[in-house]
Amino acid sequence: MHGPIPFVRAEGDPYALGLRHGQERAADLRAFVGDSLCRLNLLLPRPVEEAELAPAVAAYRAAIEAAVPDLAAETEGLAAGAGLSVGQAYLLQLRREIMGYRKVPTAGDCTTYARSGAALAGQEPVLAQTVDLNGNLDDQIAVLDLARTGSPRRSLLLSFGGLLGYLGLNSSGLAVGLNLVVGGRWRPGVPPYLAIRHLLDSADDVDGALALLRTLPLASSRSLTLCDARRAVCVEHLDGEWRQTEGPQTAHTNHFLDPDFAAGDELNVFARRSSVKRLDAARAALASLAADAGVEEHFAVLSAPPVCVPANGDVRRERTVAAAVLLPGSGELHLRPGDPSKSPTQVFRLS
Repeated sequence: MHGPIPFVRAEGDPYALGLRHGQERAADLRAFVGDSLCRLNLLLPRPVEEAELAPAVAAYRAAIEAAVPDLAAETEGLAAGAGLSVGQAYLLQLRREIMGYRKVPTAGDCTTYARSGAALAGQEPVLAQTVDLNGNLDDQIAVLDLARTGSPRRSLLLSFGGLLGYLGLNSSGLAVGLNLVVGGRWRPGVPPYLAIRHLLDSADDVDGALALLRTLPLASSRSLTLCDARRAVCVEHLDGEWRQTEGPQTAHTNHFLDPDFAAGDELNVFARRSSVKRLDAARAALASLAADAGVEEHFAVLSAPPVCVPANGDVRRERTVAAAVLLPGSGELHLRPGDPSKSPTQVFRLS
């Protein structure tokens, strides 16, 4: 069972947001960096030293500074607040990029579905997903409620181990979730987690988020699910190209859905079987859920196999470390840490 999830509320310029985040999570973030180098050395084929990763971190840092300078400044504030080097604060943002997908074969990574308000005959839109990660990261969960000076909107985000963003919603009524898809060349650029944060800070709706997303040099393959009162869209990224699918309700797991991208899918065969099973289950659940289904009915979907991936004791294997139900119209993030079938729901609301 998990206790209360750490919650960080901050307002100010980007550096001040990071500083507050770092100050409130300082002991935990320093411990995480010291835990087998953010647990990377529990997951990579061989141990690495921080100095060995420095050139790659520097390359990503340069790309982030060029594309999303506010988030670069926030990362520097995070370092100062937590008592970390700036390189270590960037490493917290880059863990998944450092791991890549050829070095750490994936067994699955999240099931996501969304319903726009248009699908629900006036009911509130909803985005729901499991978070499947390796590294036993459920002890690194935090929730961030952030208001950047000069922005008309607030962002409410799930975070793991110092990430400035993962999934979340904003006060304009936009929600963003994500899924790992694997293919193409991963290279220095904006990590998808930071891209999501940038969208929530900067866009009012799905239309604005899609336009903004296509201006970002995304570092790696990913699928993002965008949801607001009017639209629910899954957009896939591969080697700088984008494809999207849209409907009143939509679902995604870990294989490419666009036929143009399917030929480049490098998900291993075992993970693909899991991905297809989870997608089928999510689609069946969407078909059976009433338009006015409540949060706990969505958690029932996220808590049942095959959508919920149980632990097997192997730190290298993905398992469900959280489940979230986002209500962007109400500004609410409902969250169950760890295995969602074993933990109560905790509720966070935009202030």
